[in-house]
Amino acid sequence: MISQIKRTVENAQSTLLQDAVGAAALVVMFVAALYAPSLL
Repeated sequence: MISQIKRTVENAQSTLLQDAVGAAALVVMFVAALYAPSLL
């Protein structure tokens, strides 16, 4: 089972990186949306 997980992670490196970048972008947009009303 551990070997299957390792193989999956190795095969999906670029996808995992893209997912991490997308998640970070969502967090930034969420924080910006929370602060926007106080700026107006």
